[in-house]
Amino acid sequence: MNEISYKHVLVEMVEAGIHLNRPASFNALNTETFEELQTALTDIANDADARVLLITGAGEKAFVAGADITEMQNKAAVEGAEFSQTAIGVLRQLETLPIPVIAAVNGYCLGGGCELAMACDWILASENAIFGQPEVNLGITPGFGGTRRLARLIGPARAMELIVSGRQVKAEEACAWGLANHVYPKESLMDEALTMARLICEKGPVAVSLAKQALVRGQDLDLDNACILESQSFGLCFSTDDQKEGMAAFLEKRSPDFKGC
Repeated sequence: MNEISYKHVLVEMVEAGIHLNRPASFNALNTETFEELQTALTDIANDADARVLLITGAGEKAFVAGADITEMQNKAAVEGAEFSQTAIGVLRQLETLPIPVIAAVNGYCLGGGCELAMACDWILASENAIFGQPEVNLGITPGFGGTRRLARLIGPARAMELIVSGRQVKAEEACAWGLANHVYPKESLMDEALTMARLICEKGPVAVSLAKQALVRGQDLDLDNACILESQSFGLCFSTDDQKEGMAAFLEKRSPDFKGC
């Protein structure tokens, strides 16, 4: 994948990376940004060489400070619902991307930004990151899937506390609660994210993708059906050249040369 620049989104080939690129507005999410994200995610999903997606925000102050209030201010009820549905669709597309997605959160990660980060597979935070769902301060509720995803990540009681109070939490508390996986000094965040991405790129691509699918889809299944899905994923791996290469390499005490097939 070559570098692709949209108006508000920059896609560049690291392993695959998206930078939300509206630093003047703290990378606030508007309709045009969601449309560009949708296109970028479709391109990445169709790129056979993409292995891991990193998402971060341009500038040092914000990952994404929220949805664009200027755009939302005068919406009618139907328009507000349509905006919500657009965002939810794009974030679901992100959540179900066939490769792992890591959010590298630098600075403010609020409202729609927190919802975007939670649609990624996990969050790495800089020590200056601040998380929250402060929509009630604007007289609205979370609208991009925040009520469900936040409750899944940190539990319903803590999610209720943050959503109805509008309280914001710093990186260490977010990590202690399970919202973020790791906290790093802000100057090393992207290096740490790239190190993690490259570690994943060394693994069997088909197995990584199937493992992600089992995790994401299994959340909505009861235990018995989730285990059936896992067994099917496990079995599918044995139809791949990567499984044969991975096990041969282990027995021969060498590094595997995975081809993604």
